[in-house]
Amino acid sequence: MKRYVRLFLCLCAMMIATAAVGQTAKYQDLYKVKKKDTIYGIAKKYNISIDELLRANPVMQKPDYTLKKGDQLIIPAPEEQQAVKPAPTVAASAAKTPAKAKTEAGGTVRIGVMLPLHNADGDGQRMIEFYRGVLMACDSLKAQGISTSVHAWDVPIDANVQTTLADDNAKNCDLIFGPLYTKQVKQMGDFCRRNDIKLVIPFSISGNDVATNDHIYQVYQTPQQQTDAAVNAFVERFKGAHVVIVDCNDTTSNKGIFTSALRKRLEAVGIGYSITNLKSSEAMFAKAFIPTKQNVVVLNTGRSPELNVTFAKLNGLRATNPKVRISMFGYTEWLMYTKVYLDYYHVYDAYIPTSFYYNPLASKTANLERSYRRWFKSDMRQALPRFAITGYDQAQFFIRGLHKYGSKFVGTKQQSTYVPLQTPLKFHYVQGGGMQNGAFLLVHYKTNHTMESITY
Repeated sequence: MKRYVRLFLCLCAMMIATAAVGQTAKYQDLYKVKKKDTIYGIAKKYNISIDELLRANPVMQKPDYTLKKGDQLIIPAPEEQQAVKPAPTVAASAAKTPAKAKTEAGGTVRIGVMLPLHNADGDGQRMIEFYRGVLMACDSLKAQGISTSVHAWDVPIDANVQTTLADDNAKNCDLIFGPLYTKQVKQMGDFCRRNDIKLVIPFSISGNDVATNDHIYQVYQTPQQQTDAAVNAFVERFKGAHVVIVDCNDTTSNKGIFTSALRKRLEAVGIGYSITNLKSSEAMFAKAFIPTKQNVVVLNTGRSPELNVTFAKLNGLRATNPKVRISMFGYTEWLMYTKVYLDYYHVYDAYIPTSFYYNPLASKTANLERSYRRWFKSDMRQALPRFAITGYDQAQFFIRGLHKYGSKFVGTKQQSTYVPLQTPLKFHYVQGGGMQNGAFLLVHYKTNHTMESITY
């Protein structure tokens, strides 16, 4: 199995994510080119045609390509061994289809990936990186005695989903990652329910099929769910504090949803707050703070320019009132500004609510990024969260769970078998439906220049 996982990784590195099936083609070997090798000789050695070898290795199709010692080549199985079975007759179609084998604890975990796996646009490029993370997880788990089999399908936004689902390999999966697009969820969800397959929706969608389909695992949390979690965490952590809400005059901001919900809760539980404005004078700004209490500053925007001005105002406040205690409660977007504002985050005891946390300095994260660079000859995309690590975390979580619990795995906190590198997963039941991820974090930048990640 390890050989095939590595083949899949190299396949992904060469961007073989074409218009149909990504990994349902068969590959027999990964060959390292020797000094005197020729294309003809390699093809003959493996009993394949030159055309078959070139199709499996798109880099060889470039006009200026020259075979070099050390090149890694995918060796496909001869095409006659991959021939598609003829369509069944009417009589054969009427026969009962054998039931899918039950997911057994300790057995091979059968994985499907149904995402846009192509290089035509940003969606496809991001999903290829996610897919690479899944494959890296499979490779890692093999060393721990956990066997996997993986099939992948390119499912772009205009795909005929029924054609994808008609592949015999689809119904034999224990787990499918996908889709990316809301309009494809119902067809995949219905298919997974009929065939007893867990459908993991890894990214944001606008539908709510998780409320009606018990085979759906929805990782994405809606803005309302995230707002509720942030308000709950805030009130729990700052019961004795005074809250300072700063109007930043940002007409493009949608953070008023959070500050409005927070004010209602503060009033309900009796926590005092004041409102000031970023354009206020230094004296008026200072009046919003209470010297004898911890003051928690909340902005009504997540943008960097207003955050920068706020730090300047707080520096001025501290200069004239050095004993005033200040903490800040921000937004997930603040994680993108860490390189610029890290020192300020520590100085002002910042808390950032989020559903993920990427720490490039953590040894396991750094090791994974090095492995990614070694396998795919490129760095992960500069995005938060990292797509490859997202795929890695989700695959580790579900594969480990299915391997340990089999069909009884549902992904609750009590069944967790994996510590994530970036994205925690803690699923809970949605009444009448499937499972929704409810994991929530507060990333805390302490004044002693250490950090902690507080999981709820």
